[in-house]
Amino acid sequence: MKNSITIILLLFTVTLSTAQMRKWTLEECVTYAVENNLTIEQFELDLENAKIDKSDALGDLLPTLNGQASASSNTGFSINPTNNLPTNSTAFNVNAGLSSNMTLFNGLRNIHQMNRAKMNAIANQYRLDNLKDDIRLNVANAYLQVLSGKEQLKTFKAQYAVTEQDLKRTKELVESGVLPKGDLLEIEATAANQEQQIVNGEGNVLIARVNLAQLLQITDYENFDIADEEFEIPPSDILKNSPKVIFDKALTFRNDIKFSQSNVDLAEQDLKIAKGAYLPTLGAFFQYGSRYSDVTQIPDGNGGVYTPNFTDQLWIFDGISYGAQLNIPIFNGWSTRNNVKRSKITLEKAKLQFEQDKLDLENTIQQAYVDVSTFEKAYVAALKTLDARTLAYDYAKERYDNGLMNAFDFGQAQARVDNARADVIRTKYDYIFRLKILEFYFGLPIVLN
Repeated sequence: MKNSITIILLLFTVTLSTAQMRKWTLEECVTYAVENNLTIEQFELDLENAKIDKSDALGDLLPTLNGQASASSNTGFSINPTNNLPTNSTAFNVNAGLSSNMTLFNGLRNIHQMNRAKMNAIANQYRLDNLKDDIRLNVANAYLQVLSGKEQLKTFKAQYAVTEQDLKRTKELVESGVLPKGDLLEIEATAANQEQQIVNGEGNVLIARVNLAQLLQITDYENFDIADEEFEIPPSDILKNSPKVIFDKALTFRNDIKFSQSNVDLAEQDLKIAKGAYLPTLGAFFQYGSRYSDVTQIPDGNGGVYTPNFTDQLWIFDGISYGAQLNIPIFNGWSTRNNVKRSKITLEKAKLQFEQDKLDLENTIQQAYVDVSTFEKAYVAALKTLDARTLAYDYAKERYDNGLMNAFDFGQAQARVDNARADVIRTKYDYIFRLKILEFYFGLPIVLN
């Protein structure tokens, strides 16, 4: 029994530890960010409001139906509802009815309002999708920053391990009198500098992790980390497409462009609604009603009178009324004209903003295209520099081991190769991110592997 309890506790501890040390992939980070971002939740509420507005616009096309009822008791002087003669008595009266109104024509403003509500719902969907696109890019960038920092930290630690071996060997040579003590001091200084690089690297990784966690709105920074993976430059044919081709395709699916175009469509509908106020409005109405009074008296057909009961009076005194009403605008203080002018100005501004958004997108794609080419060359150059620095370091190490180079010059060679490795890591992830940005504008998903 004790052994079973021990095993269960161990399994629980392992499970809890695994849950706390969860390693997030890029896909998990992007999905979580999109599902839990507060701004996205606000935009989703705006989208729900837009759908409600669409329902309101549909309801404006339908007739209204309302019921009304009232009951009253009068004591003293009053008007008899049966013969409209004054009386001095106590009377109990009930009135009830139904009424319906419908707009037959109002310059097509109700139709345009319906179309506008539909367009507004679509525009809010575009705005929401565009925000999700931005979050995906931001999360991918932050994720790559963590990867870059981790890879640099691994390089710093690996180089420090090599320096420790050099430091140990140098101590032995100094103690045996083969090398001067100054060489030992130089190696110790190099080791101290690399320790500082490790400390700074750990701080950079922590800051990058915190930045990513904040994008995901995760507050448990200590137990948040990404999967330990190494990413190489992904194969891509994106540069085979010209910036013009990428731009033309981006115009067909980019949500920010669709949102900008939808604002033009909304402004056109607003102009139609404003112009509709110039036209007459025609409405129809229908009413049905009845009443009851306990002082009502009607002939009984035998020369006398009687008071009908409640149900009989409702049938006797019911009636309907119906008709139409026409309103013709003649003068309203130029408010309609001014509203039309404002709507025209809003439309022109929306068109100008749409053209500006397309121009901004084209400039962004041009810059992204240049960045991919530039960072690719920078990465290739960094690789060549690392190869050259590595060869120089190997040669320097051989000379140092044979006593043909002092520790200072050897430390300089080591520092140069360290910087070259750091440049390779930095340029690699810079190139990957720029490549993914350009592919994203071409409609490809953000996938690192």
